[in-house]
Amino acid sequence: MGKYSDLIWLIVLAAITGLWLKMSRLRELAIAEARRQCERHGLQLLDETVGLRGIRLRKLDGQRVFERGYAFEVSIDGNDREPGRIWFAGGQLTGVSLPTIETRTAEGSETGSNVVPFRRLGELPDDTRRLH
Repeated sequence: MGKYSDLIWLIVLAAITGLWLKMSRLRELAIAEARRQCERHGLQLLDETVGLRGIRLRKLDGQRVFERGYAFEVSIDGNDREPGRIWFAGGQLTGVSLPTIETRTAEGSETGSNVVPFRRLGELPDDTRRLH
């Protein structure tokens, strides 16, 4: 009986090792694809890494397959961190979600910054000074 239990444990260990190696290879593919998508869209991949965020069962081309979602962070201008996500089924890319580059300007701001500068009491514009 001891020989069979050792054999079962050996098979379980081999299966876990094989699964870990496969997941590591898929993660490397996800990193390469995230890097490629960031270069394509003019973004900077932060931390040069991705993380597995979910596995779901999805129907593609009439077959049910497992789709893995990887999350990562990108920067648009070097001063921000925005989330990005890619999805793979098998070894193929099935979806990409990246932040949109928007050129919004704050109201009344010529620089496009949303930072409101502090003013000292003596520096208030004439129209804001009121006598009560």
